[in-house]
Amino acid sequence: MKLLSTAQIREADAYTIAHEPIASVALMERAAAACVPHISELVNVHETVYVVCGNGNNGGDGLVIARHLQAKGYQVIVLLVKAAVTDSADFAHHLNLLRQTEVQIIEWNSIRDYDLTAHVQPVVVDAIFGSGLNREPDGVAAAAIEMMNAAQSRIISVDIPSGLFGDDNRGNKLRYVANAAYTLTFHQPKAALLFAETGRYAGVVRVIDIGLHRGYIDAAPTPYTLLTPDEIQPLLRSRAVFSHKGSYGHALLCAGSRGKTGAAVLAVNAALRSGCGLVTALVPQMAESILHTAAPEAMLQQSEAAEICAGRVRHTEKFTAAGFGPGWGTAPETAQLLKQWLQEAPCPTVLDADALNILAENKTWLAFLPPGTLLTPHPGEFDRLAGAHTSAHERFLSQLEFSRRFNCYVVLKGAYTSITTPDGRAFFNTTGNAGMAKGGSGDVLTGLITGLRARGYDALQAAVLGVYLHGKAGDIAAAAQSQEAMKAGDIIEALPGAFLHG
Repeated sequence: MKLLSTAQIREADAYTIAHEPIASVALMERAAAACVPHISELVNVHETVYVVCGNGNNGGDGLVIARHLQAKGYQVIVLLVKAAVTDSADFAHHLNLLRQTEVQIIEWNSIRDYDLTAHVQPVVVDAIFGSGLNREPDGVAAAAIEMMNAAQSRIISVDIPSGLFGDDNRGNKLRYVANAAYTLTFHQPKAALLFAETGRYAGVVRVIDIGLHRGYIDAAPTPYTLLTPDEIQPLLRSRAVFSHKGSYGHALLCAGSRGKTGAAVLAVNAALRSGCGLVTALVPQMAESILHTAAPEAMLQQSEAAEICAGRVRHTEKFTAAGFGPGWGTAPETAQLLKQWLQEAPCPTVLDADALNILAENKTWLAFLPPGTLLTPHPGEFDRLAGAHTSAHERFLSQLEFSRRFNCYVVLKGAYTSITTPDGRAFFNTTGNAGMAKGGSGDVLTGLITGLRARGYDALQAAVLGVYLHGKAGDIAAAAQSQEAMKAGDIIEALPGAFLHG
């Protein structure tokens, strides 16, 4: 799915109005009405719903929602926050329709006009500001947002939590932002919902299809993509009947050190689940028997050291992709192994964990990165490579520049993991959950991406498939084990289901 800017979404609205054709008030009716089944699912019909509306188009959405909820039997109170100088035309139209119902309407010109904090965790539909906001709320709008939060409201935000800018919030001090439990966003998640500092206000995000014109969406230019099954299914390759293990590549995983053999086990087992034909692990001598037991399908190369990975990779001509770093440590001998590999570049390479930390300690080695190298840092590892960042959005912009400068693919791990390419594109993942925020999950991703790369997928395909399937497996594991109890090994065990149902 294309990730469009808020300006492009406004253009899509206008194009839909002109070319469907449909009146703007009718498009607002359609969009807001589509939110109502979700609200009905989340809110008991016996609860009072407070719909807090600004007087722009987002407020108009709130008015439509209030009218539909009242028709379904909800007790609805509308609190009007006069945030703009004049009412938008569509807002005025739907306010006139609402006045013909029994919905109570209160003009909230001052916080003294209505006290939400007098109620216990009131249900609030937040429709003060939409994604087009470009300055921080002030006056009664800011006070209303503060009161909604102070009342510990169960907030359902329409399109975006009020107070967030839709795209770039680097100029937003985030002093007045609705703290939503759910966000019902139109057409696609807005960029602000994909970054940690701003996305945390959104709660659970549900995307509402409002029927924007396909012609505009198909033609709209954007370098950003949200990964959905529509992007993933065409990439998955079938296996030929007359094939053998040599048909599907040979992955090398160089991983582990004393006390961190588990990282090697996880990475190797994930590679074994990737569909590649052969997997070899280069591990410290002390880990050899562990790997033979934990991953009997894998072959082994023994390190030249007992407790760390050191020396040279042998028989490099056999491998079609190699992954380095899980559980490695940063010993000088390990660093030398990495430097030598990068300078010779015998096959496509994936770098994770301590391989990235070694690069951060030797930044001149970044010049040795073979074109198309895949790096899979978490935010801390990326900051060590590229410098400190003050926000997730700033880090993302730096990620784009890093990929361009070093001709590499960067997989920046986290919620909505982002993948950036040397030509300036970015892909945001939509699978995965907070149960994956545990030690070992990254090792699984490294093994999976390395295996896919070995199988013959190009760097972008391996990154996109690996990240999406890794997250999908995490969702399957969470459904079976719970987010709390699932562990990294459960992600590996769920990979078959991810391939089957991704």
